[in-house]
Amino acid sequence: MKFTELDQTLRIYETAYDLCVLPGLQMVARLDGRNFTRLTKETLDLDAPFDATFRDAMVATVQHLMTCGFRVLYGYTQSDEISLLLHPDEQTFARKLRKLNSVLAAEASAKMSLILGCIAVFDCRISQLPTVDLVVDYFRWRQEDAHRNALNAHCYWMLRKGGDSAGTATQKLEGLSVGDKNELLFQLGQMNFNDLPPWQKRGVGCLWQSYPTAGVNPVSGEVSQGTRTKIGVELNLPMKEHYREFILKRMTL
Repeated sequence: MKFTELDQTLRIYETAYDLCVLPGLQMVARLDGRNFTRLTKETLDLDAPFDATFRDAMVATVQHLMTCGFRVLYGYTQSDEISLLLHPDEQTFARKLRKLNSVLAAEASAKMSLILGCIAVFDCRISQLPTVDLVVDYFRWRQEDAHRNALNAHCYWMLRKGGDSAGTATQKLEGLSVGDKNELLFQLGQMNFNDLPPWQKRGVGCLWQSYPTAGVNPVSGEVSQGTRTKIGVELNLPMKEHYREFILKRMTL
């Protein structure tokens, strides 16, 4: 069988079920680390429950994803996950989900592996959101998840460092209210959860920022003013309604 015949016969099995995001739908990509608990605790032996070196590696991976060929308006990371708000007119790969998911996951995995010096793998899924309000709700949802994760993680590791086994620490936290967990931190370690660094409780945002630049015409010597953009890192994200306004501003860039 000739190549052209093989190509026509077999390519359809790759593309027959290709799904594309419809025009007008907002796209948010969420990437999650695979087996990152083992990676951070066994392979890398990082500080628990939060490590600034790992945070910076996640931020650098977000920045890479925002500059590797996709039109990303906003990047967000907390724990071992990344969320990317794509431009509503993004047409890369004709909006094919198979390509978007595989390439974003590959780019993130490659970048994180290079930074850490060991294999780090992400998966990816795309949320197709029909309204701006749902986009805002998505990022508020992930920030609330960051807050819950931070409280649980600090409680868990407070108990572990106090001598409890993994199973005992997990069991002690079951059924506790937010107030109970805050009290546990204070009683066992004199820790006020509200005083912890905001990035641990709210995650980290990566956003495009404009800054002025000056250029000199090499012939006339005339100085001209211009602007450039760079990715800024926000370690103190706003909360609740203020975060809503923050996200809406990112969507109008």
